[in-house]
Amino acid sequence: MNINNISRCVLYIDPGTGSMLFAILMALLGTAFYSLRLFFSKLRFHLTSGKVEQQNFEPDLVIFSDDKRYWNIFEPICAELNRRGQAVTYLTASKDDPALTANYEHMEAEFLGQGNQVYARLNLLKAKVLLATTPGLDVYQWKRSLGVKSYVHILHAASEVTLYRMFGLDYYDAVMLSGLFQVQDIRALEELRNLPAKDLPVVGIPYMDAMKKRLQEAAALPAQPRTILLAPSWGKNAIFSVYGGRIIEALLATSWKIIVRPHPHSFRNEKEMLDDLMSKYPASEQLEWNRDVDNFEVLRRADLLISDFSGVIFDFALVYDKPVLYTEPDFDLSVYDAWWLKTPLWTNSALPRLGIALTEDKLDRLEEVIEDLLGQARFEAGRDEVRQECWLYPGEAAARSVDFLLEELEKVRQAEEKEAVAKKDKPVRLSIVGRKEKKTSAGK
Repeated sequence: MNINNISRCVLYIDPGTGSMLFAILMALLGTAFYSLRLFFSKLRFHLTSGKVEQQNFEPDLVIFSDDKRYWNIFEPICAELNRRGQAVTYLTASKDDPALTANYEHMEAEFLGQGNQVYARLNLLKAKVLLATTPGLDVYQWKRSLGVKSYVHILHAASEVTLYRMFGLDYYDAVMLSGLFQVQDIRALEELRNLPAKDLPVVGIPYMDAMKKRLQEAAALPAQPRTILLAPSWGKNAIFSVYGGRIIEALLATSWKIIVRPHPHSFRNEKEMLDDLMSKYPASEQLEWNRDVDNFEVLRRADLLISDFSGVIFDFALVYDKPVLYTEPDFDLSVYDAWWLKTPLWTNSALPRLGIALTEDKLDRLEEVIEDLLGQARFEAGRDEVRQECWLYPGEAAARSVDFLLEELEKVRQAEEKEAVAKKDKPVRLSIVGRKEKKTSAGK
């Protein structure tokens, strides 16, 4: 065999072996690429989260707020805790959260930082009970900490719990609710997903109680022209995504005062669209763009609200007792918990009792539709019905919420005491290793 034939034999690889080797090579390259991505992802997390200091104490009660706009949710509860002398640690992801300057003797407020810093701290937190209005615990970046004994969720709207993103409430230990229909929906999800039953106390809505009390005590408004508030949510189903600037043009064609209050997320996630609208329809004597953190005054000034699926509809209709005009978005429920349930959304039954739907054919005669809506009282009975379904125990929510939190705290303490006693009484198994004795024969 000459040298050329030997070279061809040595270099020849049959197709099957070649394919296998190629697959192995690609797998190795893929694994290396994935490992590098994972390494840099972890490195970025550690660099941006900073050093997490070791927590050397365990507070009884912690409140976590992921945004300053939720202070109105927690403030009535903080005030009631303070009245009872119960210490609470308030952790916020907003450096200008009103909680940081609130004057409550028994509350200590702290800014956690932003982005990964927040979750780095929360994921190692120690506390007996933690209260939050943030969904997605143990689903996204926020993981359950072994140092937290009980996680409690509170709603930030008197509406659907199943319109959270999928699995939004699954890993909480308790959820404080405002209506019985919410209990039924969570129990149905627990059964479908084979989850342990959560505590589901129905306590009412603390922030709506506080808003109603504030409204009753407010001075009368000065005389003003008829005012329409346009307060859309954000996303592909929201008003601006459906109608764009046409709805602003239709409102400006009237002689009324128009206030546009976009959702805070729009300024972050739909900035280009909002900048375009604000450029085409700049602020004027007739048109106001509103970005107040506290929506109390802007809701009080409005005679009618136009919105979509935002929870502000329930605040306006049920607290301020005024009619609403709402859009009927074509909801894609595939990303929400509601997708799992065959029952119709409660919100779809509630909205027609609070106002009328804004459809394409009504947009061209919007002034006429609003005049008709404001000129009759046919929705008063409907508002009463909806209140009875989603706003139980009006005026009692803060007290009932704190009652439950203190009960949960006591339950955690008792469990800890029982565990400590069990450890103390558990017999200790000693392993004694003795010296080996030398064996001697009887005859010696």
